[in-house]
Amino acid sequence: MKIEVLKSKIHRATITQANLNYIGSIEIDENLMDAANLIENEKVHIYNISNGERLVTYVIKGQRGSGIISLNGAAARKAQIGDLIIIISYASIEFEEAKKFKPSIIFPDNNQLT
Repeated sequence: MKIEVLKSKIHRATITQANLNYIGSIEIDENLMDAANLIENEKVHIYNISNGERLVTYVIKGQRGSGIISLNGAAARKAQIGDLIIIISYASIEFEEAKKFKPSIIFPDNNQLT
């Protein structure tokens, strides 16, 4: 049996851009992606701490070291620059493996690793 577990979490990242005229997705600084064990095109859930909005999208690479967290396309209407968000991905793994699995969780400080 497989179950879904928390795989990756970026806790309390700050929205730095919101681009309504982009096709879609969330752009994340590649350093943050690496630290959180996220890959390009991975499905993520976005939880906006500032306004309670929730959405699902996919990751695109942002410039390494830029600190960028940009909601794009329709998702740009779900947040404002300066909002705090939580970015989460889940994985489907075997039940016994899940008992030992440790997710990657990071707490950025001004979108830089702490």
